[in-house]
Amino acid sequence: MRCSTSSPSTTRRSGPRPGAASTSGRPRTIGSTSTPVTKRTTRSAASSAGRGFSSRTPARRPRLRAAASDSRATGSSLPGRQGEATAPTRSVEDGGDPVRKILSLVGAMVIAAAAVEIVSAEDWPQWRGADRLAVWNETGIVEQLPAELRVAWRTPIRSGYSGPAVADGRIFITDWMEDPASRTLDGTERALALDEETGEVLWTHEWQTSYRMLSVAYAVGPRATPTVDGDRVYVVGGTGRLFCVDVETGRVLWEKAYVAEFDTSVPVWGIVSAPLVDGDRLITVVGGEPDALVMAFDKHTGEEIWRAIETGSEMGYAQPVIYEAGGVRQLIVWHPLALASLDPETGEVYWEQPWDVSMGVTVATPVRSGDYLLVSQFFNGSMMMRLSQDRPAATHLWQGQSRSELPGDTDTIHAMVTTPIIIGDYVYGVDSYGELRALDARTGERLWMSPDMTAQARWATAFLVRHEDRYFVNNDDGFLMIAQFTPAGYVELSRTRLIEPTGSSGTRTPHGRIASRVINWSHPAYANGHIVHRNDREIIRASLLAADY
Repeated sequence: MRCSTSSPSTTRRSGPRPGAASTSGRPRTIGSTSTPVTKRTTRSAASSAGRGFSSRTPARRPRLRAAASDSRATGSSLPGRQGEATAPTRSVEDGGDPVRKILSLVGAMVIAAAAVEIVSAEDWPQWRGADRLAVWNETGIVEQLPAELRVAWRTPIRSGYSGPAVADGRIFITDWMEDPASRTLDGTERALALDEETGEVLWTHEWQTSYRMLSVAYAVGPRATPTVDGDRVYVVGGTGRLFCVDVETGRVLWEKAYVAEFDTSVPVWGIVSAPLVDGDRLITVVGGEPDALVMAFDKHTGEEIWRAIETGSEMGYAQPVIYEAGGVRQLIVWHPLALASLDPETGEVYWEQPWDVSMGVTVATPVRSGDYLLVSQFFNGSMMMRLSQDRPAATHLWQGQSRSELPGDTDTIHAMVTTPIIIGDYVYGVDSYGELRALDARTGERLWMSPDMTAQARWATAFLVRHEDRYFVNNDDGFLMIAQFTPAGYVELSRTRLIEPTGSSGTRTPHGRIASRVINWSHPAYANGHIVHRNDREIIRASLLAADY
């Protein structure tokens, strides 16, 4: 089914620039219309696509945080949160004894070092964070979750499944609102930029679209997480509108309409692929006919570089990811007919493992650890490949044999939304109806099963992010957990409420009855000591810094 992509788009700017100080340590609710906005007309690709920039995101310096105090900081040039004390520094007058001057400076540095702790900070610029590995490397993070998280701010937004991206003091998110007068699911999609510290909306870019081709139960908003690269952010709507947007102003630099330009058939659950930046290329799953399932564009101009793989009856939903194996960088694309490895520079296919999956439901991201490469699907179970060490190739290791989705009849892991993880020679993931399972990565043999992490319901979901020797897990019931996964079992270290689930699962029970469970299927961002999460009503930023509790 096709949708119209010719409708105009607009950009609105509002609020202060990133870095504006918050006026309170308490949670803030920010109204998106609290400050006047100026309507701007977006420019076409032909008129604005020429400017280039470095593909490397500027490095962030370690943040200095005061040790611990409830008093207001005074007399110091060291940065700290409101209500924290920092050590005063001695001023050194010009002239005088140079030895004394040096000793004074050294003494001041020692005092300052004693008063603060170094906390490494990092952004979350795309789906599953840097390199799409779902790994969070920050230090100074809580060991146990508090009974109540310290929420810095709350900002109203509209509905959607897309996760937030965080980069250089800004948070990017997309949403959708149905036109109340429409009978055909017509509405408006938006991309928003917020100030990371305050939650203020900096700008919005919006465009008209229709969700009439989507499953009615899931016509609630964009799916793809924005991708930030330097001074540009790439966003994709649920029906295949791709925009390259200036992060500072919200101005569109170039855009693509998948349906109109590449004859894409929008799948029943919408366009999901988040763009992947690789050097000067922007790689994304387009689903174009006949041979443009995956495409690479010049990230500066939008010009096509290459296209690859024939599109079958379905384009699929899994995210593309790049892994280095066999001496080369391999672009892994999992689509409903095969698991494929491509050269990201040319689109040439290195190897392909045929696998015809039911209903085109390839959702979980392909995950790699060492020589293991795993994909998992709701109806067909899991398949494990072993990557060659000396050339771009792979061998089939094992594959699940079950063709049932029912918990008692499945053998490996039948993942839907949850991307499994591999730790050593073991695989952990959420099965078809919420069962957490452990497998032997070498054989696919099941080791154990637990009902404790997620609801025992069809398509129950959790998002797993590694931090040191443990995992931060948020499930679709709105809870955040710290947990460990071992061959002996699941160990939950702590849990707290994160956000209210507001979506509908729209699924059925094993006996065929419709069970519309309230869920949240958005992947959070972990950035700069905080977790950023959204539902269909608001986006929040909550601290996970140990110093805040």
